[in-house]
Amino acid sequence: MKKALVCGAGGFIGSHLVKRLKKEGYWVRGVDLKNPEFDKTEADDFIIGDLRDQYLCKKVVDTKFDEIYQLAADMGGAGYIFTGEHDADVMHNSATINLNILDLAKNMGVDKIFYSSSACIYPAYNQEDPDNPNCAESSAYPAAPDSEYGWEKLFSERLYLSYARNYNIAVRIARFHNIFGPEGTWRGGKEKAPAALCRKIAEAPNSGTIEIWGDGKQTRSFLYIDECLEGIRRLVNSDFTGPVNIGSEEMVSINQLAEMIMKVADKKVSIKHIDGPLGVRGRNSDNKFIMQKLGWAPSLKLEDGLKKTYQWISEQVRKG
Repeated sequence: MKKALVCGAGGFIGSHLVKRLKKEGYWVRGVDLKNPEFDKTEADDFIIGDLRDQYLCKKVVDTKFDEIYQLAADMGGAGYIFTGEHDADVMHNSATINLNILDLAKNMGVDKIFYSSSACIYPAYNQEDPDNPNCAESSAYPAAPDSEYGWEKLFSERLYLSYARNYNIAVRIARFHNIFGPEGTWRGGKEKAPAALCRKIAEAPNSGTIEIWGDGKQTRSFLYIDECLEGIRRLVNSDFTGPVNIGSEEMVSINQLAEMIMKVADKKVSIKHIDGPLGVRGRNSDNKFIMQKLGWAPSLKLEDGLKKTYQWISEQVRKG
């Protein structure tokens, strides 16, 4: 039986990844500051602890795992990342976790380690046109991410690649593009656009009004959680290091995203545009490279993922 460690197993993607690995027959240890918020973990062993702490990390990585999945990070939606108020914490916390885990993986002779990077590493200057953003993997340099979160992710990519070169560790790196789905954060300031809009529309009465930051013409693509997990597993099982995009090519404006959720909810509300943190003007996954390297790319329609997500969030809203 293969043994896997999932760092960040109390988070949205991490908790779903634990379930996926268990279905595939792995023995799984999870670690996070907290248990999963919305469901009991399926990990065989779950450690509550702070991966910034080297002593805690030594207890976590106390054996030779076949695979480590490093998803732990200080992160959130635009309301957390783009205000500038959390920059020092975001950079310090995430970098410390990566430095700790990667060095222990080297010392313990771990066979393979997956690192979850982000589309936020892409240069802001390539994402000013909402209709034609450039997020091809090769466009990452000259570097100019739009946030300190993106800068830390880019630094950590280079950290992992350096360990791969110098210590012969099999590293796999994916750049996630706006992953969403059930059992993800949907309130409190760290939620991302699909969850925030699902919540607002679920809470609003018919013919009510919801607020959207900016003019709503900024564009993004959003990837359903099951497709993200499939991409992770295909990358880890391949002989390709990356970095590679794991995201959807179905780009929509935030206004269009809201309209899609209204359709799913069978509810019509008005949109009031207000000032707020926005990030880049346009972003979309470029999937040519993943098709070339893995012979696969995400294909689930955004509306299909939104149906499942809205149903779950509307149930949470009803529960209060």
